[in-house]
Amino acid sequence: MTALPPGPAAHARRAALPVALCAALAAALAGCGEDPDAGTNGVGKLEAAAIEKKAKTAADAADAVRVAGTLVSKGGTYKLNMRLKKTGGVGSVTSKNSTFELLRVEDALFLKADAGFWVHAGSDGEGGDAEPGEEDQAAAEKLDDKYVKVPEDDPAYKQLRGFTDMNVLLDGLLGLHGKLSKGDRSTIGGVRTIKIMGDGGNGGTLAVSLQGTPYPLQLDRAGDAGVLTLGEWGRDFPLEAPAKEETVDYGRQLPRDSP
Repeated sequence: MTALPPGPAAHARRAALPVALCAALAAALAGCGEDPDAGTNGVGKLEAAAIEKKAKTAADAADAVRVAGTLVSKGGTYKLNMRLKKTGGVGSVTSKNSTFELLRVEDALFLKADAGFWVHAGSDGEGGDAEPGEEDQAAAEKLDDKYVKVPEDDPAYKQLRGFTDMNVLLDGLLGLHGKLSKGDRSTIGGVRTIKIMGDGGNGGTLAVSLQGTPYPLQLDRAGDAGVLTLGEWGRDFPLEAPAKEETVDYGRQLPRDSP
């Protein structure tokens, strides 16, 4: 008996089989060839502890940085937007529904705020709700939008200076707690990053740049203690003491209700 030639359906199945195999093989080869670290600085290949070390080394070597976001510290919540370098810093801090500016050049620290801030700070040294008197209002008007030099022996000096000290602020922020592990890759401001986590994220999460220098770019602090972004690494900015006509000497000590 003569075998019948295969029909069109059989030819189609035979043709489809090698095409499918080729497609699957191509996909497998492409997947094997993909390198998530291609075009990066390579820190994504390192263990979490090594990534953290690289990030801290990069931060320590930088001349300047901008720190912005929310910081919860010692029962207070602060919103920061500070530009910092080795010789000082400048920027704004929002605390207790008040916003004030800080400027430090070497050891000289200045605080600038509107009259409302000074009325609240000066009207009741015990932090109560006493209504400001005429004398308080008049004093506050003189300080409105002026730079007030903070005396170095004032109790507020050390706390306020900490917001302007690049080394102190970064040393206090960049430490993660618990066993370190690697997290997801993502982008921050268009920059590819890799996350490292302390205690699975409970000890904080740090996003480190995968492009260029491995700077830390975002910190989620442990215990919901704030989220901060770090950028403009190494970008210099002018830092000068305010002019004499813009400065007011409050005296030996700021009001006790000031930050």
